Amino acid sequence: MTQTPLLQVRGLSAGVGDSAILQGIDLTVRSGEVHAVMGPNGSGKSTLARVLAGDPTYTVTAGEAHLDGRDLLALLPEDRARGGLFLSFQHPVAIPGVRLDHFLRASFNALRKSRSEDEMDVLRFDRLLTGKVGDVEMEPGLAKRAVNEGFSGGERKRNELLQMAVLEPRLAVLDEPDSGLDVDALRSVAGVLNRMRGPDNALVLVTHYQRILSHVVPDAVHVLIDGRIVRSGGSELALEVEATGYDPFQAAVASPP
Repeated sequence: MTQTPLLQVRGLSAGVGDSAILQGIDLTVRSGEVHAVMGPNGSGKSTLARVLAGDPTYTVTAGEAHLDGRDLLALLPEDRARGGLFLSFQHPVAIPGVRLDHFLRASFNALRKSRSEDEMDVLRFDRLLTGKVGDVEMEPGLAKRAVNEGFSGGERKRNELLQMAVLEPRLAVLDEPDSGLDVDALRSVAGVLNRMRGPDNALVLVTHYQRILSHVVPDAVHVLIDGRIVRSGGSELALEVEATGYDPFQAAVASPP
């Protein structure tokens, strides 16, 4: 029996105002898979991530997207999150005055409430959070501080992974999880992502570079140029991008056969 896709995107076009950014995206992601979306600056990678999450900055002009068979585009952002979609931001913002552990408990219990489950009390959640902090190799004291306030770039990225570990989404879209990381931090973050991989969830990694894909081997790689997926393939496609850069792909789009 063919497995029903976890995420099914067909002909998705979107933009801001009169500016078209995505121009007919097709993407199918099944449970247990890791997909990488690669492309140069301005190609539409972050737009794709944000449109899937429901960022109101963008207007969908055509196409459809389904998560677990549900019409994703018909849902509010919070309902997409309740349905199992998680977005890790490229540049996570600080939220002064809001402690990270309090923020995570509120998010966690909101998900439980949406599933008609009882809220988890403070003590039980603190035990769960302590375990997750260890899982993502995060400094424990950061969980008692305001969200991302005074965090380094690497600590902000690890906080995104902590949120993902606590909320356990069905589909995690990670917007450049490798940006701003040194070699050791990259290897550590990749190790965390590999431990989070499972048969019931899926990851979409948005990235410029092949380097994280040396550690988190994708099932499929998609090259996005000017709002279109121009090539899809296996992990070898990421190596081709690393060897040639994006110029050959852009030239092929500019001069189709």
